[in-house]
Amino acid sequence: MTTLGILGVPSSAAAHWPGQERAPAALRAAGLVELLERSGNDLHDHGDRPVRRWTARPAADGGPNNLDGVLEVLDDTRAAVTQILADDHTPVVVGGECTLTIAVVSAFAAAGHEVGLVYVDGGQDLQTPADHPDEPIADGMGVAHLLDLPGTAPALSGFGPRRPLLTADQVCFFGYADDEEDVHGRVPSWRFPVASVAPDPQAAARLALDAVTSVTTRFIVHLDVDVVNFLDLPAADVPQYRGLTLAQVMSAVTVMVRHPGFAGLVLTEFNPDHGEPDGSTARRLAEALAAAFTPVR
Repeated sequence: MTTLGILGVPSSAAAHWPGQERAPAALRAAGLVELLERSGNDLHDHGDRPVRRWTARPAADGGPNNLDGVLEVLDDTRAAVTQILADDHTPVVVGGECTLTIAVVSAFAAAGHEVGLVYVDGGQDLQTPADHPDEPIADGMGVAHLLDLPGTAPALSGFGPRRPLLTADQVCFFGYADDEEDVHGRVPSWRFPVASVAPDPQAAARLALDAVTSVTTRFIVHLDVDVVNFLDLPAADVPQYRGLTLAQVMSAVTVMVRHPGFAGLVLTEFNPDHGEPDGSTARRLAEALAAAFTPVR
């Protein structure tokens, strides 16, 4: 049995506005750690990193807002994940915003581990500062920087021991409902939009894993809660209403985390302010995640 290394990264530095920095504390209060342990997991709690709240610091060159703050969070997260890997634990990073996946992939690369990425997200995060100067928010640009696409911010695209950190064939987009973001046709990755996932999420997950593991045997799962229809689970920082149900998403994620190539998970974009004030939304999310990680007996 693998040991899960739980790490909280309470940051909204790269987000559209504050809120996500409260996610790790809300999920802890909802019993996430205890639920994971009760499900039969071997678990080590690596604690939470310092809280980093959103601030308005526009870049003079039109680059991402608060770039220095974003880089500080990524550097700190990479160091923490590096320790988790050194301890031979499987990282489960509870964020925080989508850019955290850059830090996690960078930590794996620096440790000499080749991994793919299954991007379970309502969008593909392929926006670049060059294409979207009117919305300079790094949160929607994570994969663009992992792939070092033209027009990205050099400090983010170069955040790792190599550049790019990933190639397009190492990435699989899963469950997205937003419009196609590869407007220049530069990213020939595997794609499973919501319409192809909804009829049979587990079958779609197996196809996605076959695609990723044909290139690299191990993979990370990026799980953005905005892949879930906001009316089914009011959790996402930026709501969308065309997504999958929580049950459909976690059915697919269960297949992913039980695969022998599973190397870690990053949970992102939960804004507790959008859920029920009694904490029941956080509890539903915590219970769903723990159920997905329940070991097969």
